[in-house]
Amino acid sequence: MNTIAEIAKRLTENIEQVIVGKRQAVRLALVALLAEGHVLIEDVPGVAKTMLARSLALSIGGTFKRLQCTPDLLPSDITGVTVFNQLNSSFEFVPGPAMSNVLLADEVNRATPRTQSALLECMAERQISVDGVTHRLPSPFMVLATQNPIEYEGTFPLPEAQLDRFLLRLTIGYPTIEDEDRMLARLQSGHPIEGIETAVSIEELSRAQQHVRDIFVHPKVRDYVVRIVAATRTHPHLALGASPRGSLALFRCGQALAAMDDLQFVLPDHIKWIAGPALAHRVIVKPESRLRGMSAEGILQEVAEGIAAPVGREFGE
Repeated sequence: MNTIAEIAKRLTENIEQVIVGKRQAVRLALVALLAEGHVLIEDVPGVAKTMLARSLALSIGGTFKRLQCTPDLLPSDITGVTVFNQLNSSFEFVPGPAMSNVLLADEVNRATPRTQSALLECMAERQISVDGVTHRLPSPFMVLATQNPIEYEGTFPLPEAQLDRFLLRLTIGYPTIEDEDRMLARLQSGHPIEGIETAVSIEELSRAQQHVRDIFVHPKVRDYVVRIVAATRTHPHLALGASPRGSLALFRCGQALAAMDDLQFVLPDHIKWIAGPALAHRVIVKPESRLRGMSAEGILQEVAEGIAAPVGREFGE
């Protein structure tokens, strides 16, 4: 079997045929994929949020479904419905978009809370329940949800309980002048996503996801994870700290990063690098601190750097 580092490299090169100059966003998306988590992409329109999701799905040969969230969207529009088949006089389940490998919930905060909650079971339990019958979702299953951080009119902000279900939150950002010029050159004769091919099979990806769980985490590194999360709960500028699910997110992401770096053990630097994307959406900055220009990302960086990381070779053995 190819190493996870080789698999990540193939996926990165494949996705970057479509996504130009956004290596960090691609890397974070692959971390979530290998750690079997979901991603919240918070950015302005037109920066390739949908293209990232589509190219990721095509790269693993998986099924991709897009859900355009609107206030009139119903939970059944996500999960599917049971209909009566007159030909054989029986009820049949017609699956919704959730029955896919990669589900893009575009502008998720425009859906009503009732519809948003339909995603909770999908994301947490990897199953859906329709008319009392439970249906398992395909494996792997990943939700990429997007929201616009600028326009809030007519939106329903995601509650903390649902935000906590996302393994990572990331932004893509505007491209540099050089990258935007390269993008225009690529798009001149057609969209590159039309020619993207499968880089990793579903079976190979599933084996890689299982192997990520076997990456060694030294007790000292595990303690470092716990102390970072615990510090968010008592920080003077945070009204709400990260939950134990935040500790698990840091733990799993550290394992995925180590595997992508072709290591068999997690380094403290892996934890420090991923702390912002894994925890920023799980904490709430106090209003007075926010007025003073503080952000969740900045506070978390300060927390991660302020806690002594384990040193020496013993934690990697």
